[in-house]
Amino acid sequence: MSYQVEKTDEEWREQLTPEEYAVLRQAGTERAFVGEYTDTETKGVYRCKACQQVLFESGTKFHSGCGWPSFYQPVTDTVEYIEDISHGMKRVEVRCSNCGSHLGHVFPDGYGTPTGDRFCINSIAITLEPEGGRSAPTESERSTATSSEASSLASSNQPAD
Repeated sequence: MSYQVEKTDEEWREQLTPEEYAVLRQAGTERAFVGEYTDTETKGVYRCKACQQVLFESGTKFHSGCGWPSFYQPVTDTVEYIEDISHGMKRVEVRCSNCGSHLGHVFPDGYGTPTGDRFCINSIAITLEPEGGRSAPTESERSTATSSEASSLASSNQPAD
């Protein structure tokens, strides 16, 4: 399939961390209950980490107890559905319609939700843009900022010559 955002494998590897690449480009899965957005209730929109397309609104997020962020509905026309028969199961994979990145799976067991669906999405595949603000910094941005702040603090604590 052709996507609006198309990059070579090498370009994706340069842009994404190894963990992000494994999930987004190789259809991997992060461990349950460790993702950054599993329990967050911040209002805003969730974007594809690979291309920044808006995928989900926080108003459709719910606590399913499955260990990954769950939504009952994507923003219209932002995801595509692929039959997935890997691992001895029949599931429906969810990919970003803009770049083809793997996001997670959708299951018809979203009991009590308006759609009856549970989009089980890897935290590492999305970024949250809070209402009225820019998206939260990524893991690598936080590490860089922390290193810079530490260097800055270390140099300011040095005695003057």
